[in-house]
Amino acid sequence: MDKTIMAYSGRNFTSEEIELIQWTRKRYPQLSRKELAATVCELLGWTTPAGRSKTPQCASFLVTLEEAGLIKLPPLDISKGGSFMNSKMTEFTIDTAPITGELKDLEPIYLEIARAGNELKRWRYYINEYHMLGDKHVYGSRLAYFIKSSETILGCLQFSASSWALSSRDEWIGWNVQDRKQRLHLIVNNSRFLILPWVNVKNLASKVLSLAIKQLQDDWLRDYCYAPVLLETFVDTSHFAGTCYKASNWIYLGETQGRGRMDRERDYSLSCKAIYMYPLQKDFKDCLKGLKPCKMVNPDD
Repeated sequence: MDKTIMAYSGRNFTSEEIELIQWTRKRYPQLSRKELAATVCELLGWTTPAGRSKTPQCASFLVTLEEAGLIKLPPLDISKGGSFMNSKMTEFTIDTAPITGELKDLEPIYLEIARAGNELKRWRYYINEYHMLGDKHVYGSRLAYFIKSSETILGCLQFSASSWALSSRDEWIGWNVQDRKQRLHLIVNNSRFLILPWVNVKNLASKVLSLAIKQLQDDWLRDYCYAPVLLETFVDTSHFAGTCYKASNWIYLGETQGRGRMDRERDYSLSCKAIYMYPLQKDFKDCLKGLKPCKMVNPDD
């Protein structure tokens, strides 16, 4: 049964997809029009056959939605931009001498947040150079980390917004659509994990995940005034075995369906990925279903 209620630029939109766009606008009111369009493309899997986001088409579609009274867009931003793209071209001096040996020889290993400015530029440079997915700019809540031993960078890590809808996850949690709309932000995705290619130390990846699990709630609470209760990640099994997640007791839930997060017509094929989850507290399901409050702070305190 065709559930299309609008069509634009060769794509049909369902009521659920329009609702997702409205939710995204409300959930991230600080986004500019361009940022909002890029985020919607990511959520809907709206890309060209080559895999590039259809951001200009989406931006125009958002204007159409506003004209129809379905969404209120932020003011046009005519200020200078391009700092993100320019940061990709920044070059850094990098020591690629092999790092091997025992994990204990590198202790203490720690995670350091890459803050906006040169730190985040360096983080993006590493991800663009050495991670197979590169740095697809993330909008909304996210924390980027360096993995360090003393002042030596061993890799990079990122946690960001979770998937809008994931049937196996949502069934496992046992929440309904309204629960998901209100508390999806309590799930955080481990969207990037990079051990630099010249670093070869057994059990390092599992150690890093252990550190992240211990400190992420406090870091997120400090930056965003609430603490997530569940982590998720996706492992492309055509390239990786997910060994470190298995060793760290992440819960395997199955595989994705190999399409965009909101793609109902299977027009945008993606590789299937293994789904792993990790609860950050025992009562995470009650928190996600609204039966118990999550940890929050008043940003004015």
